[in-house]
Parts: sequence; structure tokens; C-alpha cells
Amino acid sequence: MRREDLFDVVLVASAIVTGIIAWSGQPLALPLSMAFPMIWSLTRNRQIASAVSAAYFLAASRGLPQGVSAFYGADLLPGLLLWLTASSGFVIIHALFWTAGSGVRRAASYGTIMVLMAIPPFGILGWAHPLTGAGIVFPAWGWPGLVAMVAGLMAITTRLRMVAGITMAGLWLWSAAHWTTYDQPATWQGVNMSLGSSLGRSADADRQYQLVETAKAAGGADRDVVVLPESAIGLWTPTVERLWVRALRGSGLRVLAGASVIDQRGYDNVLVEISADAARIAYRQRMPVPGSMWQPWLTLTGGTGGAQAHWFAHPVSEVAGSRVAILICYELLIVWPIIQSMLYDPVEIVAVGNGWWTRGTTIVAIQQASAVAWSRLFAKPLILSFNM
Repeated sequence: MRREDLFDVVLVASAIVTGIIAWSGQPLALPLSMAFPMIWSLTRNRQIASAVSAAYFLAASRGLPQGVSAFYGADLLPGLLLWLTASSGFVIIHALFWTAGSGVRRAASYGTIMVLMAIPPFGILGWAHPLTGAGIVFPAWGWPGLVAMVAGLMAITTRLRMVAGITMAGLWLWSAAHWTTYDQPATWQGVNMSLGSSLGRSADADRQYQLVETAKAAGGADRDVVVLPESAIGLWTPTVERLWVRALRGSGLRVLAGASVIDQRGYDNVLVEISADAARIAYRQRMPVPGSMWQPWLTLTGGTGGAQAHWFAHPVSEVAGSRVAILICYELLIVWPIIQSMLYDPVEIVAVGNGWWTRGTTIVAIQQASAVAWSRLFAKPLILSFNM
């Protein structure tokens, strides 16, 4: 084997290792994703750049085939097809903007890639984005920290990669040694559940009353707001609304819970805010899961169904008099929803999910690690609520 070919194999193997470790679900591991742009910049042609990009993305999203199989109750083939399809956008962009140039030209190319993979349409599949690690390297820096991360990632693709890499690694180690988290506010309580696939699918009144009692128990005497996971309530109807409002009378509690709202075009994945006085839709998901939930081809073919995407709507919501950034499930794997929300300077971040179908994978752990990273970057308290 020629030396060049051996080096190509090493680059691909390094991309795989980077994807596996960085996206293992451990917040402190996220900055290892900074190695990917360096590996990409060392490739000698567009074909190797494509191979490296595919290796990194497929390794980072390795839980997808198993998760899709569990969601649909099918074999691994649909999951494998979706896994490979999802990687195509990532690979195309990294191959298209690969350049043989060095210095400013290559840094500018990678800067363009970062932007394209952070916003729609390519940002829809912008998983495993190295920017996610900014909160681990630059905790509480906010927007300057995000800018510093962009600059560092661009520098790491140039001949300054050693200096940039050592500097970023040093900041990473310093952050790890002085680890802090921004826990949920004292008056908020996120509830984690282990109800599996039955959550949101059991429509009887008994399940609703069980959820009410769970919320009341979590609220106790000291909590103002209790957060229940994505899809917890199921279909949001006038009947369900009346049940919850009546059940909360006398409690003084507000519940923020996942539900689905159906209309003539399809449905919205939402969080509803419920109190003893009234209920309202507090948030409509900006980016549902592509394929399994968001199915834009239905509109193109004149069909209906599927979850609706509100790409840039609802960056913040007012809940109990507090400005809150809400992220539902898939939105924790991509970049633009949280960045858009931070433009409005929310007080807290609420992250919810229904990850029963991910059991045996690291998907939920990655979602929660991402939430922790963004919470640390902007120094915002974090409320988590997940079902497994």
C-alpha cells in the first residue's frame, strides 16, 4: 500500500473514532468533534473528503438504524436506508466546498460549510455539528464564545491547526477542571418518565388523571411549573383541555406538557401550558424529525398528514411570566433552533423528548448532552423532561 493510501485510511479511521467518542452522550466529549474539521482539511482530494465526511457522520449517528427499526417495528433495512440518506446532505456539502487551497481559502470554505450545516435547508440534517461543543470549551461566554468557536474551527483547517488545536484543547481541559452546570430554577420541575411507547398513545381518561397526579406530586408545595415530556398528553382536544383545567383547580400549579394538535393539513407537535384557569399552546415545534414526522412530499403530492415544520417560528415562549426557549426532541440535535432562541435572550431553556424508540442507543444521551452544552454556553438554567 502506498503511503498516500495508508494516510487516507488513517484519516477515515480517525473520523470514525471522532464521531463515536464525540457523540457518545457525554457533554465533556463534545469538543472532540473539533478534530473533524482538521481531519477534513488534511484530505488530498474530494473523494477522500467525501469518505471522511461520511465516516464521521455515520459514526456520530450510529444509533439511527436501531432507533428507526424500533419506531416502526421493522427490521434494520429501513433504518439503514434512512441512515445513509441522512448522511447525503452532510457529505455533499463537505465534498462540494472542499478545496485544494490552504490558508484563508480553506478556512473560508469550512466557514461556509458551518453556516450551511447550521441553517435550513441543509441544517435540517445538520447533526453532529462541531459548534455544539462551544459551551464546553467556552462556558458562559455567550455570543463571544460562539464566535471564538467559529474562529477556532476555521483556524484548525489551516497551517495554524497545531496552535489552534492546542489552544482549544487547553481551554477544554480548563473547562473540565472547573465544571459547572446551570440547574433548573427552584420553582420549576422537569419530570422524567419510563412509560415506553404507551406515553401519548393511551387516550383514556385514566391515563390523563395519572399524568395529572404525577404533575401534582412533582409540583409539591414549592414548584410553580412542572414540565412533562414530549407527547405526554397525546391528542390535544377540547375534552382533554377541560379535564386538565378542572383537575388542576385549587393546585396553583402550571403544567407544560407535550401534545399533538391535528388540523386539515396534518398535525403540530406542541407543548401546552395548563393552569386551573385556562390552557393554551405555548410552543409549536420548529423542526420535527424528517421522514418519520415531517413529510414535505405529502404537500407536494397533494396529500395530507405528517407533522408541520415551523422553521423560524416561536423562538421563545412566555410561560408563567418567564421568557423560555423550548426545544423538542430532534431540535436538540441541530443548531439553528437554539441559536435563534438565544437571539431573544430567554431566561431558561426547556428541553423535552419522547425517546422510548431510542432504547439501547445513545440518541437521548446526545440530545441531553447538547442541551447541557448550549445551556453552559449562554449560562441559562436548563429544565429537562424525557420519556424512555
